[in-house]
Amino acid sequence: MDDQALFPPQIIVEVKALACELPYHAKIPLSRFSISEIKQEVIERGLVAKISNATLWRWLNEDAIRPWRHRSWIFSRDPNFVQKANRTLDLYEGIWEGKPLKPDDFVISADEKTSIQARSRIHETEGVSPNKPMKIEAEYKRGGALAYLAAWDVNRAKIFGRCETKTGIAPFNRLVSQVMSQEPYSSARRVFWIMDNGSSHRGSTCIERFRNNWPKIIPVHLPIHASWLNQIEIYFSVIQRKVLTPNDFRSLNEVKERLLVFQDRYEKIAKPFEWKFTRKDLVNLMSKISEN
Repeated sequence: MDDQALFPPQIIVEVKALACELPYHAKIPLSRFSISEIKQEVIERGLVAKISNATLWRWLNEDAIRPWRHRSWIFSRDPNFVQKANRTLDLYEGIWEGKPLKPDDFVISADEKTSIQARSRIHETEGVSPNKPMKIEAEYKRGGALAYLAAWDVNRAKIFGRCETKTGIAPFNRLVSQVMSQEPYSSARRVFWIMDNGSSHRGSTCIERFRNNWPKIIPVHLPIHASWLNQIEIYFSVIQRKVLTPNDFRSLNEVKERLLVFQDRYEKIAKPFEWKFTRKDLVNLMSKISEN
């Protein structure tokens, strides 16, 4: 005997509607429903007298309803999200305002990796051995934190970085000077700096500061909540995996030394990132978001 014979269609609809509710809106002290909790609730509401978990699962699966799962998302507050994102995507393809970049145009992606801690382990870390992985003590002493500021030449695969005690306008300006004082940037026609909206380099004040100090720079600010469009974040993910995990440093000086030595090591083998996300992909993404 199928569900239709046991339960009228209206009951199935009401159960699916219940599963789509946020529990706390119904005064239920839960963040998410499980199958067992949905079963308990439909019985307590008098929708059914008895039902199996398997039947509930089958009903919900028909419409891919999975209230026990969740994902995080960020709502973009930037009304010019697509326009700003497209400027960056065009630069990655070697285009600015509809025209190809010249050989003496350069594209830099820059940002800060904040609060990198020096965690000195209570017991010394043990290296790997046959059938045994690296062992790292869970307890540690805090040795302070620093910031790592970096700029990535998108087309030349060159990395420029520095460690600072904290982030801010002055430290970021030092990074910009570090890059712009070197060739080929000092004699370039234009140097596009792709940046997010961090407090060290956002808004009209940043644009004015760049215009006064480095006339060759064209600041390109990403939309709000779009750091994923900044290629420097790919390099930061490499840093996180290869240098900072596991975190076992006796001092901040050791953190700084390892970061800067790795930077030189990485650049020797670095190639431009294979960036494949295009304007067309952005259109599809925005369409998908609007449908949800």
